[in-house]
Amino acid sequence: MTIAEQLSALSAILAQRSIHSLFQPIVCLRERRVHGHEALSRGPSNSPLHSPLTLFAIARQAGRLTELEAVCRESACRGFSAQHLEGKLFLNISPESLLEPHYPSGRTLKLLEQMGIAPSRVVIELTEQTPTDDIQLLSNALHHYRDMGFSIALDDLGAGYSSLRLWSELRPEYVKIDRHFIDGIHHDPLKREFVGSILQIARAANTQVIAEGIELPEELAVLTDMGINLVQGHLLGRPQALGVRADQRLLAQVLPAALMQQPTVRLNATLGQIMELFGRHEELTTLQIQAPDGTHCGVIHRDALSVLAFECPPPMAGNAQACAG
Repeated sequence: MTIAEQLSALSAILAQRSIHSLFQPIVCLRERRVHGHEALSRGPSNSPLHSPLTLFAIARQAGRLTELEAVCRESACRGFSAQHLEGKLFLNISPESLLEPHYPSGRTLKLLEQMGIAPSRVVIELTEQTPTDDIQLLSNALHHYRDMGFSIALDDLGAGYSSLRLWSELRPEYVKIDRHFIDGIHHDPLKREFVGSILQIARAANTQVIAEGIELPEELAVLTDMGINLVQGHLLGRPQALGVRADQRLLAQVLPAALMQQPTVRLNATLGQIMELFGRHEELTTLQIQAPDGTHCGVIHRDALSVLAFECPPPMAGNAQACAG
């Protein structure tokens, strides 16, 4: 498809406002509830611009990104309100749109009033695809939104052009760790170190951390053990037109199954028992430790077994309580 044809398709989408929104749940692990939903925009299913990557790339190239994002916000707010979705609505907005000098002030607030959505339920999720040249100007713009009751999230922490500086300067209420650092975290000690460092900074900054892109139970188990509370990913719910009943099914079935799918070992298990269980399940990289009351109280990594065997003196060698705590 030529550039001219793509630009023509974009014009038709904007003129007809033919954007549809999918919603992916963000789950609070401690409270076993849906904390919110991220709205994800798609072009018409029969359009070459159905993919969001292509759609937004063409809009940016055509200088119509702000116009497209306004249509996406309208679609997201209407869908969120019509389906009575739980929690907060996370709206993706690029810094360049926020800084657009000709963008009508108050349009988003007016839209929310029409939909019956309080600004306190909306999180502006900054997506950084290009370098942010004027952070102070961006900070001023976000201060305006905070004054109206909105919260701020920084998307893809660790992948953007200046994400750590943006975190320091903007002090968002949420940061979302880039999925690169979540993928395979159960067998990558360096990724665990990175996420651990982010959690330390988040505690100091009073910021809530969201781990996104979770696809495996092993990833969820490690993140839970590290203290991550807010999670998002295909394991917990794919982007779709979720309703309240679907959310309840998620909490009642998908989340407990994801947390409990792994084999577990008792708190007083010996090193021999742990090694035997790893031997029978060669695909496992972690094992959950189960307390006497049945709750999950820790995790043992396969790559740490040699360290455990070396460091734990007899006769306590391998005791999960002594070595894995």
